[in-house]
Amino acid sequence: MTPGLVALLAAFTSSAAVFLLVLSRAQPRPVDAVRSRLAQYTPAPRNLREMEMNRPFSERVVKPLAAHLAATVGRLTPARSYEEIRRKLILAGNPNGMAPSDFLGMQGLSLLLMGLFGLVLFVMLRQTSGKAILVVGVFLVLGFLYPKAWLDRKVRSRQRLLKEQLPDSLDLLTIMVEAGLGFDAALARLVDKAQNELSQEFALVLSEIRLGKSRREALQQLGERTNVEDVSTFVTSLIQADQLGVSISRVLRVQSGQMRVKRRQRAEEAAHKAPIKMLFPLAFLIFPAMFIIILGPAVPGLMNGLHG
Repeated sequence: MTPGLVALLAAFTSSAAVFLLVLSRAQPRPVDAVRSRLAQYTPAPRNLREMEMNRPFSERVVKPLAAHLAATVGRLTPARSYEEIRRKLILAGNPNGMAPSDFLGMQGLSLLLMGLFGLVLFVMLRQTSGKAILVVGVFLVLGFLYPKAWLDRKVRSRQRLLKEQLPDSLDLLTIMVEAGLGFDAALARLVDKAQNELSQEFALVLSEIRLGKSRREALQQLGERTNVEDVSTFVTSLIQADQLGVSISRVLRVQSGQMRVKRRQRAEEAAHKAPIKMLFPLAFLIFPAMFIIILGPAVPGLMNGLHG
């Protein structure tokens, strides 16, 4: 037997052995019917490390770190500032179910991340130590102020939405009350039909009434939670109508008309402000580009004339 034939036979034998091994591994194992049925109802036991690693990264790392930072920042935060944060969170509608401690944790995390970013930026730029302190200080201030700016923007956005949604909601309430429904029933119907920020506030009013609060207290707390002038006016009108025995439908009709007039006035005011707001983009962005396009071709000839 020649050496080439021996090598070919050995290669064929080894290839066949590898193929049979892979085929045996690839074949499905016999399934135990009882074990498979039990596995549907009783999950396989896992150790603590597997259970911990299966949790999301935010729950394993971010939330504990934020909680520790919240405790640290909370000890340094005055009680007055803590109450102010609580009030702003209420005005913002408690975004993502955030509590004051959660906001303080987010503020501490933002402070830490921005400080680390400023430190990394200093190392990359290789500046002096005095500039490093300045850069890190600026980023620390930005990290401290950004969560507050975010919360203030949330408050303004929610109050603007409440102003825009109030006239339409009052129109629906007026129609339902004049059709024969009571005020609480009309409010519940509005909550079922509309899904917005104002309907959520009305749903909270209904929940407080069902828990035993008077309608006057629930409506007063509605005005305090929103801190919107239109909503406060509406609440005051309802409370006075309830005290004086005035028809609710008449009050709702008057209020809906006034809210529509206010919405139209706000739209007109915004339209009058538009030319003033367009002045800065025109002066600093559009006019320079137009001057470059119009006067650009004449610049070379002007320069040659001056040199000549």
